[in-house]
Amino acid sequence: MQLDMHYYGTFALAYAAGLNKQTAGIIATAAQFVDDNAAAMNIEFQDGGRVDAEATAHHVAELCNLDKEDQRQVWVPFHFLPGNEGTTYSERLLCRKNSAIAKEMVRHHLGYAKSEMGPHLIGITAHVYGDTFAHHGFSGVGSRRNKVDNDSFWFDGGLDPDIRDYIEGKAEDFFIRFGKGGGLFANLKSWLAETISGALGHGAVATYPDRPYLIWGFDYEYPKKRQEIRNNPRDFMEGCLALHSMFKKFAGKNPQLTTGNGMTFNSIRPEVKKIIGFQGKKEERIKQWLSAARRGKLSPRGYEIPRYAPENWLFESAEMDNSKDSEVALDSNLYRFYQAASMHRYYVLRELLPKHDLVVA
Repeated sequence: MQLDMHYYGTFALAYAAGLNKQTAGIIATAAQFVDDNAAAMNIEFQDGGRVDAEATAHHVAELCNLDKEDQRQVWVPFHFLPGNEGTTYSERLLCRKNSAIAKEMVRHHLGYAKSEMGPHLIGITAHVYGDTFAHHGFSGVGSRRNKVDNDSFWFDGGLDPDIRDYIEGKAEDFFIRFGKGGGLFANLKSWLAETISGALGHGAVATYPDRPYLIWGFDYEYPKKRQEIRNNPRDFMEGCLALHSMFKKFAGKNPQLTTGNGMTFNSIRPEVKKIIGFQGKKEERIKQWLSAARRGKLSPRGYEIPRYAPENWLFESAEMDNSKDSEVALDSNLYRFYQAASMHRYYVLRELLPKHDLVVA
């Protein structure tokens, strides 16, 4: 998923679920910030306190993706939550849509609804949970199971020709920069002297899984050549329903953050379906969410979704750095995000996955 869903769609769904605008804003900003928090930074205080921040994203262009530790610490817990289906270890690492593990993660994180970091944690959860509906079938480590035949792509006949040219051009640029595998990486067992190369995440299919309107297909290359048909509009609609349900539960656990009972998903389903099916570039898709909110199609009355502004959180970092009192960090959205991200990473890698006999990090 991209900015249109991780921020604007998340904001609209959280607000429709009954959460107030401030809380919906924190949740949506945290959800998108997972993708933008690519650089580790430290904040030092004059009283000796310090905030250590760890990255929640590494983009394909970054050499650090070559480090299997980064794959396991970043891509697995934040972008390709393992679905634990199948028999082999590498197969169980594949992300699965709305998996039992994903649902267990949601239940656990909802337990922090009344925590100071509650909205930030549920925003991170929204990102990870939402990505299971887009990233299913791929894993967050270099693996043969991520490799596809790049000559096998096909698109539904209803795709607008101009949009097809646009996304194929974007994919071509991507493959020129990173190769047909979306960047080749050592296989899972490379430290055991096996050097079979595989793609990382869904790099082999570029950004096709993240485009909500796309109905398309391709052939996996491993363990045997087989066709995969993807219906992104259906998957994204299922994701929107799941996120709305999660936000309703969060609102129920912390009524102080709500504006009322909210709306049912069925009441906004037609407009959400229309937005998801809109064939356009990212900024054009964002405008669909903005327009629908403004026209009262996603709530009892019209409202403005504030523009995504990560600089507001990053400004907190600059403001805090080298300040006198480290306790001021406790009042910042940035610190609460780092706190929530740290807890989420530890829970997924050291509790949730091991509970299901998956030892990743």
